[in-house]
Amino acid sequence: MTVSHDTRWGLVLVIWAAGLGAAAQYGKISVVFDRMGELYPLAGGSIAFTVSLVGLLGILFGVVAGMFVAAFGYRRTLVWALWVGAAMSALQALHLPFSAFLATRVVEGISHLGVVVAGPTLIAHVSSEKSRGLAMTLWSTFFGVAFALLVWFGLPLVNAFGVLSLFGTHAVIMAGLAILLGVALRNVPVPERQSIPRLANLPALHWRIYRSPWLVAPAAGWLFYTACFVAILTVIPPFIDEEMRGFVLGAMPLASIAVSMTIGVYLLRFIPAVRLVQLGFLLCVLMGVWLLLVPGSPMACIALAGAMGLVQGGSFALVPQLNDTAADQAQSSGAMAQAGNLGNTIGTPLMVTTLSVAGYSGMLGTVVVLFLAGFGVHTVLAMRRRF
Repeated sequence: MTVSHDTRWGLVLVIWAAGLGAAAQYGKISVVFDRMGELYPLAGGSIAFTVSLVGLLGILFGVVAGMFVAAFGYRRTLVWALWVGAAMSALQALHLPFSAFLATRVVEGISHLGVVVAGPTLIAHVSSEKSRGLAMTLWSTFFGVAFALLVWFGLPLVNAFGVLSLFGTHAVIMAGLAILLGVALRNVPVPERQSIPRLANLPALHWRIYRSPWLVAPAAGWLFYTACFVAILTVIPPFIDEEMRGFVLGAMPLASIAVSMTIGVYLLRFIPAVRLVQLGFLLCVLMGVWLLLVPGSPMACIALAGAMGLVQGGSFALVPQLNDTAADQAQSSGAMAQAGNLGNTIGTPLMVTTLSVAGYSGMLGTVVVLFLAGFGVHTVLAMRRRF
């Protein structure tokens, strides 16, 4: 894989901005979910599909996306995924019938996969070896930053002009990023395109990824991280003192990002990314026990989110550390997308179920077990890479 001797930080930031746009494909519905009934009052319980359809495609086609992105071309995929996302948001702003809106969400899921697979591969490609850990850690913050921006700027926009204005604004931003990256990437050497995989070979290609301790490692730990992060933010609020609840819930994603971009980046200069992820999981276990012993503790909640920041940044840095070629990185990123969508999908129902069956202690016990599993799976895969 040809890599940059000097990191092109301007280009890294623009690709990261594309990641923010992709995260907003989830976030633009999540932050206004309680108002979606205003647009579709007859949808009933089906309104939940406005969120889950995007994740479902990630579960089904995450690994396949990595293979086809390598064949279609990373630059072309990123730009066209942004254009498709812009088109879907523009259609959504027209207040489509509910069935048509769901169809746009399905297509938007394909757009999302294109960005989250091509984006990190291109960032690794235009970063120097010395700066790659920082660049990949920056990429890892795209979900948290996007959700924060949507809360700070998107909700006031919705309050002033309605839900459809958020969809229209997202369309304009995605189109602007498509134009900007179409120009910015025009003369940038990119990884060579691979041959298009035959459909008959897809099961074998999946098997190749999931049996490889190099390709699957980032996704394996990412599954346990994503099963916890959003779920914790969803189920923990009732246990936090009401006067502190808003502050704590706003501080948790920011703590995760801050730790990832400071302590995480610093430690990556001295230890491999897999060790950073394992350290993060162990600290998460300790913070989880603290939260178990002191239910709803604001400091414990924020400290737990900070520890998860080490897992977040280290997991994305792990992709280029373990996989040299662009094709392997794309496949590893695709597996991460698949694992992340699976974790986000099962995490909250799992926590809600354990909370209802076993109470607060059972729910926190489940969280601790998942963090231990994340540490354990990286230990096992590291042993496999040595033999």
